[in-house]
Amino acid sequence: MSEGRQGKIVKVAGPVVVADGMTGARMYDVVRVGEMNLIGEIVELRGDNASIQVYEETTGMGPGEPVVDTEAPLSVELGPGLIESIYDGIQRPLNLLVDAEGAFMSRGSAMPGLDREKKWHFNPTVGDGQKVAPGDIIGEVQETTLLLHKIMVPPGVAGTIKRIAEGDYTVEETVAVCLGEDGSETPLRMMQKCPVRNARDVKRRLAPNSILVTGQRVIDTFFPIAKGGTACVPGPFGT
Repeated sequence: MSEGRQGKIVKVAGPVVVADGMTGARMYDVVRVGEMNLIGEIVELRGDNASIQVYEETTGMGPGEPVVDTEAPLSVELGPGLIESIYDGIQRPLNLLVDAEGAFMSRGSAMPGLDREKKWHFNPTVGDGQKVAPGDIIGEVQETTLLLHKIMVPPGVAGTIKRIAEGDYTVEETVAVCLGEDGSETPLRMMQKCPVRNARDVKRRLAPNSILVTGQRVIDTFFPIAKGGTACVPGPFGT
């Protein structure tokens, strides 16, 4: 288990685990629970005790096992590669985990949401010296034959493009550098990490007005989905 703020389990009740020794932890921090490193999220704090919602089966877990606070909120990775992947509720790529572990995924399995090795061809849409702000499009990636992925300036970053270049990059490599008003340089990448509980800034909301054709007759006939809308198929917890 990785180093970090560490406590110990004192109680396990189904998907809820209580740990002590968690002084300094914050609400909604992601934690690694037990010897199997199960992923959980702090949902309640009382003194140095933390109640944790664990997103995997806790059978066999008991008091005394370690709990490590990652000191970061539950986040998703946004960037090229999303469309080609199949994810569970915490953005583990199930298609890659099946290849690595087979049809039955072991508890505590973890992989990055986006492929760190695949290279994507980046085409800039802005040039050196251009001023940018959060949400501005700085380039494009042809992710699939149908989807042209727009690469945007992340929240909290603004300034002038100091350097930007066309080429093949991984999602972690720097495609541009933004020079802030204070002289600081911020590398811009094709991937952004976004806390799921923080609302994304929007200029205005667009009402869905066109149908997303899935090709599945039961969905397209009885449960049509709008492009830009939201759909959910609920199931039993933990599956």
